[in-house]
Amino acid sequence: MITIRKAKIGDETAIFHLIKELAIYEKEPQEVSNTIPELRNHLFEEKLCSAIVASKDEEIIGFALYYTSYSTWKGKCLYLEDFFVKQEHRKLGVGSMLFKNIIKIAENNKAKRLDWLVLDWNNPAIAFYKKHKTELDSAWICGRITFKN
Repeated sequence: MITIRKAKIGDETAIFHLIKELAIYEKEPQEVSNTIPELRNHLFEEKLCSAIVASKDEEIIGFALYYTSYSTWKGKCLYLEDFFVKQEHRKLGVGSMLFKNIIKIAENNKAKRLDWLVLDWNNPAIAFYKKHKTELDSAWICGRITFKN
């Protein structure tokens, strides 16, 4: 049986390992500079972000990490930063369970919009989002500055 729940103290190590798996999947493992202690601090002490996890037989097999964002046009929004399910547990509906929970969290928090990014080459993810009748907008270009501190 697969359960979805809010992440709790002690889950940060499993979430971090999933983040590393995601970075490998996205062909950018060298880009992960976050650490388990930082993740724990950001999730549970500073509360900069939140996460939900999917577990099966006590093992965390997937996660979704999100935070409140803001749109000058819409107001309060929710941003889905990362969303990942271990390869061997895909096609079991775990991703849909996590995504539907994120949608529910956004609605319960009275967010006006739920945003996320998906890599243009990630066809399985694009198909997943299309299956859930989401809008994929190719008109916007993602801008970023990365600081090395």
